[in-house]
Amino acid sequence: MKIKLIASLIGSSFTSISIAAENIALDDIVVTASRIEQQRSNVLGDISVINREEIERAGAGSITDLLQSQPGVQISTNGGSGKTSNIFLRGTNKDHVVVLIDGLRINSATSGTTSFENIPLAQIEKIEILRGPASSLYGADAIGGVIQIFTRKSENGRPLVHAAMGFGSYGTRTAEAGVGGSHGDTRYNININSFDSNGFSSKRNGIAFDRDNDGYKNLAFNANINHKLSDKNEIGAQFIQSDGTSDYDCYSKSGAGKNGSKCEIEQTLQSYGIYSRNQFMPAWQSNFQIGVGNDSTEDFSGRSPQGVIAYSRFETEQRQLTWQNNFMLPIGTLTLAYDRLEQKIESTSVYNKDSRNNNGYLLSYLADIGNHSLQVSARNDDNSQFGKYTTGGLGYGYNISQNWRITGNYASAFKVPTFNQLYFPKTTGYSGNPNLQPEKSDNTEVSLRYDGGELKSNITIFNNQIENLIVNGDPVKNLNEAKIQGVTFDGSLSITENLSISGNFTTQSPRIIQSNKANEVDNLLDRRSNRYGAVKLLYTNEKLQSGIEITGASSRYNDSANTKVMDGYALVNLTASYKLNPEWKLEARANNILDKNYVLAFTGNAIDSVPYNTAGSNVFVGLRYQMKP
Repeated sequence: MKIKLIASLIGSSFTSISIAAENIALDDIVVTASRIEQQRSNVLGDISVINREEIERAGAGSITDLLQSQPGVQISTNGGSGKTSNIFLRGTNKDHVVVLIDGLRINSATSGTTSFENIPLAQIEKIEILRGPASSLYGADAIGGVIQIFTRKSENGRPLVHAAMGFGSYGTRTAEAGVGGSHGDTRYNININSFDSNGFSSKRNGIAFDRDNDGYKNLAFNANINHKLSDKNEIGAQFIQSDGTSDYDCYSKSGAGKNGSKCEIEQTLQSYGIYSRNQFMPAWQSNFQIGVGNDSTEDFSGRSPQGVIAYSRFETEQRQLTWQNNFMLPIGTLTLAYDRLEQKIESTSVYNKDSRNNNGYLLSYLADIGNHSLQVSARNDDNSQFGKYTTGGLGYGYNISQNWRITGNYASAFKVPTFNQLYFPKTTGYSGNPNLQPEKSDNTEVSLRYDGGELKSNITIFNNQIENLIVNGDPVKNLNEAKIQGVTFDGSLSITENLSISGNFTTQSPRIIQSNKANEVDNLLDRRSNRYGAVKLLYTNEKLQSGIEITGASSRYNDSANTKVMDGYALVNLTASYKLNPEWKLEARANNILDKNYVLAFTGNAIDSVPYNTAGSNVFVGLRYQMKP
């Protein structure tokens, strides 16, 4: 079934929307763990939620800065704002996470990763992080989990305006504005934001031509509209686009980076779509969604008025269709879903193949019966390149008492190789391999949770075994396996009415295993620590919110051969906001106040590779306005 014609009819003025997630008003309702609405307390998977209030309170400069304080999340970045950033979820690879914006995939089909650096926090209403394999719900690539981002929506009522602006270190300037409301049965929301920073030099100890500031600019726009046809029937559409331009250090013998020439990457993330949500019968709810996710990267090396020394372009278009049907049974909910994904790439590099498609068929069942909870899912994916793969998931939960709950989960997952891994032309140290096989994983985990109101805690023990692990090289190849075992703890405590503390800690062993007569390998996976975590202390009263947070990680290696070590670190940050009146608020954040010198990535694994710089001590202050209803 081809959906190209259907998708083209949507038009470039609309973008994606999450069917299951639309109209969620309560923060304790989540959808990512099962693809249907659930009370967060009933979820069997290991999930975290960050709402809009928490995003504003954190004052983070980027989505990766925000996520690195979450359980099971580590990041790497190639410099300051706008530079390539990656997320490792529970020790899995950077391309083992499915990232959705309002229900649609937004990752690159060439690299397999998501341009997190170009997703502005100003456009986000909520983030749900599901840790653990989820291919039985979402298909290929969800070996580490799923991160679903929900863009800002409006409430019913008169138009409400919001705006903010701020200034900070490294010449950082931000501005945002938006309006949302309703007219009759129609709701609408429009948001725009800009980010501009002079930045700092990405490379540490680089040659003279590299020692300039590498700036970043971003402009993003989001609009959505939905209309209630009746109490149980709704249609809607949404559009989001983010355009970023990032300077980088790129000196080469060809002259790039010399004599005032610039090296820049221009990236565009775009997603648009329409949906229809219908209640055909009291026990039958249907959600239909069709949309497109685009990722475009252009690399200008040595840009000057005289021309460009080198140029490359990588574009991904993902056309997506979902028809999900939820049947409310006497006991539990049965879900039948069909997902269609068509991927097409365009590039200045020559690939042997430039497109593929996938048909996914999902059957799942979810039930809460007294003190017992059950979740069963099975999915078959038919990929045009790699054939059929079946994955499954089984979860069970039991309420030991009013406060204590124990859960157990098993899930299998798989990941198809990216177009780069399969077909990228031979370069120094890298070449694609068309004979690669998909990665496969099996994960088991057990969680014990306590909810005593003022005190909440969760401990999860997990064991994820990955076969056919894909490792970059010349050529890219499948190794024997990776074994990732660990424990994640997170909790929160309301000490007084105004004072609270929260934190998380992960200890894990993410290891790459290769066993044969010629070579025995048992090393840490690159850029992943054995231990990392965060703790936050927050004081709140009617006008003031102030907090201190500490994030840290133990040492890790830049490479899977474990030759380039990156030392452990601990960072201390301060946050504060003050309500001037019910509509105006001052915000401030001080990052890395002890001015720690730390490294999250190297430029490569060669002897002459150098670390990427990270931000030193820096501050940001802002003013926010939110019109009251």
